[in-house]
Amino acid sequence: MKTMEALLSQDRPLIMGILNTTPDSFSDGGKYLQREEAIRQIEAMMQSGADIIDIGGESTRPGASDVSLQQELERVLPLIEAAKGMGAVVSADTSKAGVMQEAIKLGADLINDVRALQEPDTIDVVAMSNVHVCLMHMQGSPRTMQQSPHYDDVVAEIQDMLRKRIAECAQHGIDKSRIIIDPGFGFGKTLSHNCQLMRSLAELQALGCPVLVGVSRKRMIGDILDVEVNERLVGSVTAAVYAVQKGAKIVRVHDVKETVQAVKIIQTFENYK
Repeated sequence: MKTMEALLSQDRPLIMGILNTTPDSFSDGGKYLQREEAIRQIEAMMQSGADIIDIGGESTRPGASDVSLQQELERVLPLIEAAKGMGAVVSADTSKAGVMQEAIKLGADLINDVRALQEPDTIDVVAMSNVHVCLMHMQGSPRTMQQSPHYDDVVAEIQDMLRKRIAECAQHGIDKSRIIIDPGFGFGKTLSHNCQLMRSLAELQALGCPVLVGVSRKRMIGDILDVEVNERLVGSVTAAVYAVQKGAKIVRVHDVKETVQAVKIIQTFENYK
């Protein structure tokens, strides 16, 4: 059985495939609400080379509505259980302690939290387990984050916030070796902020944790190319490859097959002997 430790120890970037079991996600909302469709998508992503399957039940797009604990549990737990049964390394994309706790019981390998374990009881739930956790930076909340975000120095401020969250985790017994960091592209950032962040990924690596980058199909891709969500494949794959070249350890993507192929080409060119 593959583990997060084993994956992170490999000398190559990792591909995280996205599975949103939500009606309102910006890209694939409503597409995988039915269990059968969701399981087929998990299988397809695994066959295409996804290292991690990231399962979420609450949209974090700008303006997204809140989801109750019970509703989120009903959306994600059956699919976490199914994915683990299929041999997947599973990430639970949630900010709720109750969802984290139940996901961990089912064998989730990673907690992917856009709120960086700042919600009630979340840090304790993770501390009492041995799972890995991804701490993401977000300015504001999903409802408000794109309302005129401002930074004096976007890279330094994000680095400082993540450093503080890593330290807080350590105080609660979460070893740094279990932590992954995510600068949170599009979460309270303008296109200019996102571009500065992408160029400066090496500075975030100085924090000593693997860096996860998620830009797949996001508005920043649409803004650069002036295209709608369904036309962002090439832009998303290109951005993922650029992130890998800048040192990202994990790229979180919708289009697994295409991203795996693109990264493989780059890795082969870099390492061919």
